[in-house]
Amino acid sequence: MVNMAGKLYICATPIGNLDDITFRVVKTLKEVDLIAAEDTRHSRKLLNYYEIDTPVTSYHEHNKKEKARYLIELLLSGKNIALITDAGTPAISDPGEDLVKMAYEAGIEVTSLPGPCALITGLTLSGLSTRRFAFEAFLPADKKERQRIIGELINDTRTIILYEAPHRLLKTLKELYETMGDRSIAVIKELTKIHETVLRTRISDAIAIYEQEEPKGEYLIIIEGKSVKEIEADQQNLWGDKTIIEHLKVYTDQGFDKKEAMKMVAKDRGISKRDVYKAVIDGNDC
Repeated sequence: MVNMAGKLYICATPIGNLDDITFRVVKTLKEVDLIAAEDTRHSRKLLNYYEIDTPVTSYHEHNKKEKARYLIELLLSGKNIALITDAGTPAISDPGEDLVKMAYEAGIEVTSLPGPCALITGLTLSGLSTRRFAFEAFLPADKKERQRIIGELINDTRTIILYEAPHRLLKTLKELYETMGDRSIAVIKELTKIHETVLRTRISDAIAIYEQEEPKGEYLIIIEGKSVKEIEADQQNLWGDKTIIEHLKVYTDQGFDKKEAMKMVAKDRGISKRDVYKAVIDGNDC
């Protein structure tokens, strides 16, 4: 039986500068039967700019359940639909994620048209390591959940990317300083717009700046990951109040054989296995 369902197009749109859009996205937005937009009034500016008169319907966090079912029905009936968000790539920290999942479950073909994405654009501007990174979007409003996530990030060696609203920026910077220490960061606002700025500094300096200057606009906070040397130093300090013999006993009590336990002790303390062996042979209580 031939599948007559339509296709869902995930279309990346500008994150500020209206010229940051691909030819393929413009062509697709003109050719599909319907555009599902996060905010139809906001998206109308973009569509008018490119003379796109395709019908538009809203799809956002507050109507995503019922509207997704409606969109899936249209897709199953053969309609082609483009999904766009207010800025950037749909389904990244966005309710489009749910629609894509439902489309796959319904056997509908999905394709993604690449383009602007704030987290990648900001990362490349940050001057911090781009080889490995973690994207956390907006930290949760719930205090306990927020503390839990920040706690998980403390020992992450990857560059960390956060989104933040202006009225919470200073609070978040202070929380990061208290938990992560004074790391290198990049605070970026108004990406691709006229007032785009990149502040490359340390967390303490950023706090001092924004205590004097009211934050305005949308922000990315990009944080240097914890160095492996710092993690090793922390691990060594953790065992500083135990002798080598006591340290070894922690592992043998857990069921590790003596040879393996000695390797683990050496690694924990940043010393050679020979030093551990000598302490065991000599009965050196140090």
